[in-house]
Amino acid sequence: MDPVVRVFDEMAGDYARLEPWYEHLYARVHAIIRDTLGQPAAGATALDAGCGTGFQSAVLQQLGYRTHGVDISARLLAVAQRDVPDASFVHGRLEALPYATGSFDAVTCCGSTLSFVTDPAAALIELGRVLRRGGRLLLEVEHKWSADLGWMAVSAVGGDVLGYGISLPALWRALARPLHASCVLPYPGYGALRLFTAPGLSGLLAAGDLVPRRTWGIHSATGCLPSTLLHRPRLPRPMRRLYTGLCIVDRWVSRMPGARGLASTLVILAQKR
Repeated sequence: MDPVVRVFDEMAGDYARLEPWYEHLYARVHAIIRDTLGQPAAGATALDAGCGTGFQSAVLQQLGYRTHGVDISARLLAVAQRDVPDASFVHGRLEALPYATGSFDAVTCCGSTLSFVTDPAAALIELGRVLRRGGRLLLEVEHKWSADLGWMAVSAVGGDVLGYGISLPALWRALARPLHASCVLPYPGYGALRLFTAPGLSGLLAAGDLVPRRTWGIHSATGCLPSTLLHRPRLPRPMRRLYTGLCIVDRWVSRMPGARGLASTLVILAQKR
């Protein structure tokens, strides 16, 4: 079995129980979806690419789109179909989407889906192919040059004291690439994750006839804490209070120019030429 499929099939039972890190992430992502993809024309169609259990599918459905979702995990798709029964879900890969050219007015690709794809360039070409001319793609990805990368380095120097699961030589090898190139790093519980930069993604999007229109950063201020401490079902009360305050700061900081430079997550709105 594909290791990525195995990881997400095993998560299906509790995938929707959001850890504090994801509570903040999805609150921000869904607000951006409503702001940028809201008020669709009658009969407009949307695709949730890498839909998982249907977090974004539900938002698209609420906005009025005829919603479709695709994912490689059959178990996650079963949960999505149960939770968003009026949407249409199919099993498939982003590199070879089972839809005709120009099928959709809007596409979301969130949940760090692109970080798990074997060939992200091919996936973005496919996402561009299924969009109609003028259609919009909302893409959420893991960011390479984040504050959390600094914590990963600190952990590696200290013999993995923070539980990132990577040694300093391995981290150096992964980062010894051109500044804007993506890199692949391990992450506990998820396996290998590909991290991107905004300039690097611009080139990949162009191959799919997609033009970036706006970029947001999420988890900038919250990078004051190592993400490995936040990826757990419940936080100790003092840390929970600190994290809640940092989330408020993060929402404010995200409005500042250049704030996305240290963000762990990038959200990019692109449009089909």
